[in-house]
Amino acid sequence: MAGFLQRMKQRKLVQWALAYLAGAWALLQLLDMMAASYGWPTLVMRVGLGAASLGFVVVLVLAWYHGERGAQKVSGTELLLLALVLAVGGALVWRSGVQVTVPAAGDGSGEPVKPVPAPEAPAKSIAVLPFENLSADRDNEYFVAGMQDLILTKLAEIGELKVISRTSTMKYRSRPENLRQVGAELGVANLLEGSVQRRGNAVLISVQLVDAATDTHLWAESYQRTLDNVFGVEGEVAGKVADALKARLSPAVAARLTASLSDDPAADDLYLRAEYFTARGDTNFDTAQYKQAIPLYRQAIARVPAFPLALARLSYAESVLAWFGGGGEDVGRLRADAREHAEQVLALAPELPEAQLAMGFSNYYERGDYAAALRNFQAALKLRPNDDKALTAQGYVLRRQGRFDAALDSLARAQVRDPRNSALALTQGETLMMLFRYPEAGAALRRALALDPTNVQARFRLSCTILLSRGDIPAALAAAQGDEPKLRVWRMILLTYQRSYREALALLDSVPDTPDNFDQSSYGRKALMKADLYRLLGDATRARTLYAQAMPQERAMLDAVGGVGIRAAEAWAFVARAELGLGHTDKALEALARSRAFVEEARDYSDGPSRMAMIAVTYAKANRAGLAVPMLAKALDTPGVGVNYAPAMLWLDPALDSIRGDAGFRALLRRYAKYKPAAGVNDANAHG
Repeated sequence: MAGFLQRMKQRKLVQWALAYLAGAWALLQLLDMMAASYGWPTLVMRVGLGAASLGFVVVLVLAWYHGERGAQKVSGTELLLLALVLAVGGALVWRSGVQVTVPAAGDGSGEPVKPVPAPEAPAKSIAVLPFENLSADRDNEYFVAGMQDLILTKLAEIGELKVISRTSTMKYRSRPENLRQVGAELGVANLLEGSVQRRGNAVLISVQLVDAATDTHLWAESYQRTLDNVFGVEGEVAGKVADALKARLSPAVAARLTASLSDDPAADDLYLRAEYFTARGDTNFDTAQYKQAIPLYRQAIARVPAFPLALARLSYAESVLAWFGGGGEDVGRLRADAREHAEQVLALAPELPEAQLAMGFSNYYERGDYAAALRNFQAALKLRPNDDKALTAQGYVLRRQGRFDAALDSLARAQVRDPRNSALALTQGETLMMLFRYPEAGAALRRALALDPTNVQARFRLSCTILLSRGDIPAALAAAQGDEPKLRVWRMILLTYQRSYREALALLDSVPDTPDNFDQSSYGRKALMKADLYRLLGDATRARTLYAQAMPQERAMLDAVGGVGIRAAEAWAFVARAELGLGHTDKALEALARSRAFVEEARDYSDGPSRMAMIAVTYAKANRAGLAVPMLAKALDTPGVGVNYAPAMLWLDPALDSIRGDAGFRALLRRYAKYKPAAGVNDANAHG
């Protein structure tokens, strides 16, 4: 060791290292300043850092090679070699920045994932940042958010403008310090800032248009109004912005900019209150928020029956609340009301994009008529090209039709207008899961969580990708931590797969039995899940009591969905589980046959394959291997199933234990042997 240290001293290795580090640090600081000044991408800094790291190794090798003190003289050839090493290293780092590999959250294949392209910033592009609430009353938050949204909606009417959706801007501060960064993240050249101050009946709205790259004020104005005449400012602002950005207005668009919400300021105020709750509901499809919005829309319409926007948005809220189980409301009534209101607004204002969207969601959610829904969403896009809501809805329908590539394309187009929308990134992740593209799905879901760490559905789906891609239950449990009811129910399911039934039961007991928590569950109501756990524990008496309790709940949900497509298939499958638990095997098989018929009739590639797997698992519980195995095989072969079921589940699901000795099932295991979870990954015993 002493000899080695002496040789290091002779070769001045430490001095060379310190000198190189000092020089590299200075160069990187200079590069950082230039990158900030000229808006260079972060990839430039990554290349510089990678090249500097490689150069450090080369310098140490040369210092050692040249030997004794004072003899360190680098030749021209060696300098050329050093330059080549740095060039090759920089190219490799550049390539690594362009092609990203997703690790363990995927299936372990390490397939390259295409990065999300940086949104472009054309000159006629704008984002409306959250308005600052200068009112003393914090309860005016709904009014401030509403004024911002009204201005944004008017701007979206101007076809020449690229307008970013509110969901992508709502995470920013009202007056951010680094406007250039905000503009780059949103892909816009211009930002509209504003503030609202409301005192009694007086309202002061101040707005300013800013060039994001230079922080130059292009236009600013203040509007002093009262609550009786404040609505209409949004059209004036949109017109001024169009003039400043030199966007041409057709006579029809100019007329729409000056159109008011209604002729009743009180009705307009109720509409803004309702929109506030609907926007919050859309974040995580929170049924409680829609339930607060719907009465407010209805109050606005009671004041102004011919209120097109209120009718359209009421129909949407009713449709989405019904789709997600109603949250304790009468689902059948919600569905009927949504249809009625969609028909009213379409007759009243057929050229209103929101009217087409309302009818589209009614056709989509209530009737399962995907072709008709697609026509409505495409009609909305003709009226307002590149509308992010219509593009996203179109993506929903296309994937249910099995047109997954077209769906992903529509969602990508929506992302251009809504680049910071966590829910949209979630939808992209779920669509990729349907195709078993788990590495890419994991990347999209992590993006959703980076945009909004409170996105419960994204956290749930990210845990699903871990389970479905490699069957790793402990890792899936670790990814699903949180107190939200949905996450607790999912961890209960994971513990069931781990055969930790008592722990699963304790966790399920901790979730309040409310409609908001269980009406949209993909596993049935709480009583049905508890009954299944007691059956697995071998407590037949407790299980039977709970199955009897669950039966009327599941039949009530069956009545609520009204025999509509894929939701009816799910409801009949839950009824079958309850019948089977009560010992009514024939009735259970009859219910499963009905469920299968609805799946086949719906031709739904988004939920249909998952429902096929659900039916097959229930056949297995009934010891009908001859029915379970072919249906499992068919489900696993059908695009779309990957969002909820995958070959790894053949080894994990305890519901399949009763048919593991069946020759057909064992053949299925051999067919998918490469997906068997690795030995020792889970605490559960190995199966099959």
